[in-house]
Amino acid sequence: MDLQDQLKNLFPDHIVSNEPEEVQEDEHVLFIQKEPMICKYEKRKGKPTTIIEGYEGSDEDFKLLAKEIKTKLSVGGSFKDDSIIIQGDYRDKIMEILKIKGFKVKRVGG
Repeated sequence: MDLQDQLKNLFPDHIVSNEPEEVQEDEHVLFIQKEPMICKYEKRKGKPTTIIEGYEGSDEDFKLLAKEIKTKLSVGGSFKDDSIIIQGDYRDKIMEILKIKGFKVKRVGG
């Protein structure tokens, strides 16, 4: 008994439609700001961290940006108090990612 037969047994009144489903995908555009974002290096509890601050858009956009940076760099991090905290010293790589996206970035510290 294949899957189609099982579905017919479970839902006898269902009529199969061969029309493809329409899926609308909205491309999300990030807010471009006037002031540069600050990318700084700190040591917290003896471990290096990169902190990104100064985003003027919505928190949801900033969270999406944090997730994208973490996945591109394959590192851990978090979003707290309107700043992105990335584990490790990745200032140069983060600045390149942000410049490609169209942000102005300022390097602070070390």
